[in-house]
Amino acid sequence: MKISLLSRFAAAACMLACISAQAQEKFPTVQLNAGMYVIQAEVAATEAQRELGLMNRKTMPPNAGMVFLFQRPAQVCMWMKNTLLPLSVAFMDETGKIINIEDMQPETTNSHCTAAPATYALEMNQGWFKQKHIKPGNVISGLPKPR
Repeated sequence: MKISLLSRFAAAACMLACISAQAQEKFPTVQLNAGMYVIQAEVAATEAQRELGLMNRKTMPPNAGMVFLFQRPAQVCMWMKNTLLPLSVAFMDETGKIINIEDMQPETTNSHCTAAPATYALEMNQGWFKQKHIKPGNVISGLPKPR
């Protein structure tokens, strides 16, 4: 039985979609609160998870994001290599208080750094914090605790 080139392509595309879905499922999720707003956030707690982050994703739901958990307060920087979505990142201290918020452009290697040592960084679709009037000094609650 011969398999057409089109059938092979369709099978390969299906396999890639399944692999992509599995890759996205390996992040645990938490519910965060920013004032009256609820965020469904994937958690990047390990070095490998933080390195992968939101790379290669083409869409993200409006109230979804990714929280990066660092084990102790540190000067941290984020970049957008292989990240296709424009994002805003809020850097937070150990209490969840926002230190600073930076907008980041897709597929760039510019560093976006915290203004003071941070324990968390929360990436959301670009403009989300501004649209919700969330700014430095506000607190994000429900953050997972460092191990």
